[in-house]
Amino acid sequence: MTDFTEGPKFLRDGPAGSEWRILLAHGARQPSSSPFMTRFAAGLAARDFAVARFDFPYMRIRAETGRKRPPDRQPVLIQAWRDAFAEFGGNAVIGGKSMGGRMASMVAYELGARGMVCLGYPFHPPGKPEKTRIEHLAELKTPAMFLQGTRDTLGGIDEVSGYPLSKKINIHWLEDGDHGLKPRKKSGRTEEQNWAEALDAFTAFAEKR
Repeated sequence: MTDFTEGPKFLRDGPAGSEWRILLAHGARQPSSSPFMTRFAAGLAARDFAVARFDFPYMRIRAETGRKRPPDRQPVLIQAWRDAFAEFGGNAVIGGKSMGGRMASMVAYELGARGMVCLGYPFHPPGKPEKTRIEHLAELKTPAMFLQGTRDTLGGIDEVSGYPLSKKINIHWLEDGDHGLKPRKKSGRTEEQNWAEALDAFTAFAEKR
């Protein structure tokens, strides 16, 4: 259950006193209160993680005005991560959905994060596999877990297997998952199976940090 008593900046789930602290940001299109983010946070909270979610500035403005806005430029997103981490406190694993996780990967080492996780890393823009977003990932120093669907259109298993990535990055592939980790019915997998597997993989990763 979400608790708003800590102030408007964060949505919080799980036991506040847990030693396992997770700070998450949303993807480009939906806020931290989206069904995807809420479901993942609830799954972590059920495993005794203290989870906080936050919105980037453009998404907060969108919530206030009701008007859609494009994502902020990268320097603004990066600063938002710095501000959120400073307020949430250290000794946390950081990450998020797609863009939120990508920005986290750019500041994880600088912030001294205990680890980082990305729920569907956007290895390239939609339909543009030649424009990869992996330059900094070759030198990533923070232990990282990428939870990726095998048929993610922003970086599926056939594409990503050939990328030069840091040995600190562990990619856990979710069978037939799309960018939201959801498999097709014909795959024989269920969405619930992929979510449970993703949470198991995340838990195993975080508890080693």
